[in-house]
Amino acid sequence: MWLLVVRGVAALLFGVLAVVWPGVTLIALAILFGAYALVNGAVTMVAAFRRPVDGARRTALVIAGVLGVLAGIVALVWPGVTSLVLVVLFGAWAVVTGAMEIWAATRVPGQWLTLVMGALTMIVGVLVLMRPVIGAVALALTIGVYAIAAGVLMLVESWRVHRSLTGRGAGRMAPAGA
Repeated sequence: MWLLVVRGVAALLFGVLAVVWPGVTLIALAILFGAYALVNGAVTMVAAFRRPVDGARRTALVIAGVLGVLAGIVALVWPGVTSLVLVVLFGAWAVVTGAMEIWAATRVPGQWLTLVMGALTMIVGVLVLMRPVIGAVALALTIGVYAIAAGVLMLVESWRVHRSLTGRGAGRMAPAGA
């Protein structure tokens, strides 16, 4: 649950920075994306081994995590990549990550928020790949809005998991004085 909180907070921070500073250079955006993808990938790999999951879900988490770490390293090591390469890198990462999230969500009952997040991630990736020549400001805003939405979904999902683990049910409030 806490790993999901870390991912959600990282996504929110990345998204807010991208929306607040849409005019950042592509180098700064590459560094922001690299840091986000690196943290997200590392936390995803940790989650693969810290949670009791079946082999297929663990494999999906490890693959998504490794791809995230690799995307992050590439963006951090070569921040001067052209805007087209950055767009394709983000779009491909989003499509693969979204597909893995959708696949993983279909393996565990009740993971509808993960399914929504995966679908949103894939849609953003496909849209970015379809329009690779969009401007840096539009890219920053699109990625920022996506990251904020993904971060909110991850935080809501972590809250839902916390409530189910503490026996408080899905959305039920404890009586006053309890």
